[in-house]
Amino acid sequence: MKRNMSLEKVVMPERDPRERSTNFEEVALGYTEEMALEEAARCLGCKNMPCVSGCPVNVKIPEFIALVQEGEFIKAYEKIKETNSLPAICGRVCPQESQCEGKCVRGIKGQPVGIGRLERFCADYAMLHGYESIQNIEKNGKKVAVIGSGPAGLSCAGDMAKKGYDVTVFEAFHVAGGVLQYGIPQFRLPKELVNAEINGLEKMGVKIEKNMVIGKILSLEELKQAGYEAIFIGSGAGLPSFMHIPGENLNGVYSANEFLTRINLMKAYKFPEYDTPIKPYHTVAVVGGGNVAMDAARCAKRLGAEKVYIIYRRGEEEMPARLEEVHHAKEEGIEFRLLENPIEILGDEKGNVNGIKDIKMQLGEPDASGRRRPVPIEGSEYKLDVDAVVIAIGQSPNPLLKHATPDLKTKPWGGIEANEDGLTSIEGVYAGGDAVTGAATVILAMGAGKKAAAAMDAYLQNK
Repeated sequence: MKRNMSLEKVVMPERDPRERSTNFEEVALGYTEEMALEEAARCLGCKNMPCVSGCPVNVKIPEFIALVQEGEFIKAYEKIKETNSLPAICGRVCPQESQCEGKCVRGIKGQPVGIGRLERFCADYAMLHGYESIQNIEKNGKKVAVIGSGPAGLSCAGDMAKKGYDVTVFEAFHVAGGVLQYGIPQFRLPKELVNAEINGLEKMGVKIEKNMVIGKILSLEELKQAGYEAIFIGSGAGLPSFMHIPGENLNGVYSANEFLTRINLMKAYKFPEYDTPIKPYHTVAVVGGGNVAMDAARCAKRLGAEKVYIIYRRGEEEMPARLEEVHHAKEEGIEFRLLENPIEILGDEKGNVNGIKDIKMQLGEPDASGRRRPVPIEGSEYKLDVDAVVIAIGQSPNPLLKHATPDLKTKPWGGIEANEDGLTSIEGVYAGGDAVTGAATVILAMGAGKKAAAAMDAYLQNK
């Protein structure tokens, strides 16, 4: 095979920004077979495989890319599936630039190999051709419970099912998928793909019980009494954070969780076909600088807002959002107001938002996170006219399960205490993902679910 020594990745086709900012169709269109072959030829097949060390679920990256190079796309997909239960999802939403691709040797003197794009291609190719892997799993007769059907829960459930356990996932919502359903917009992660990945787990024997709020309907102790010998908590971080400034109770102020849940899970963008509308707004301010803020801003634009602002108290270099998401938001006309912070949300006599009072910021000394602390500039306040505000400054775990389970130790900010294998303060109970770390990435949650599954299996085998 002839190597492709181009310093740049094969460009992935995307919808035109002016067109895509008016609809919820997927922005990135994916590689063709020819593009995939061309990009795969850039991989050097390094023997020490640095890219694998950057993958939280240890996908055998050089091996699957070598199969792509040979045109064996289904075999490449199967190679990915050996360690990754959700390749179509990871190929779209993983921050590859700071993980696998961040370790790629080709990135030293150019762009790294497009590992995420190739992973997405393999998964999409398998789905397009109706491929279903046949797995003969020998059941071991032991039951395990998984709380939450987000990335951590699905990853743990998939691995435990492969090991022969009877797995039941308990999901609080009426739809499985967690943040993959309610948090990430259709134009970044089509829900048809999420449902297809979940269906694949169900075909492996994973049972999913919806509308089951563990800690309210059933306790952890009751799950144990029902015969579940080990439990994994992957309940995520669904409790929104607010700024605690005047005016946050006005009409037109949303947490990013509510805003995105209404749009993504409850299909507000299809009103009146789906009867969960969001009032039309003219000018929307989204406060925050992460991927959730980018998603909320881009959704607001697609719902018809003429002006959408991202307000972030630090500079662009400090933004936690993926570079790709920032780039797409700018292309779609989102206006970034950096080094600014709201100090009050203003309202009219009817209690509706009609502006925010912003203050200019400057970067001071580094804080505990290592980033320079934003400091207000005295006397720099001004009014910005908006009629809606979305607060996207972070989420924390819901305290319901903690309150229902006094023996479950938690951290001061609400996360569940767990060791590196996911074991909590209760024997046989494991936890991982955002419920432990706070809001993080899909792939890190999946890695935690995978690690916990290995520890649960070892515990049950020795029990």
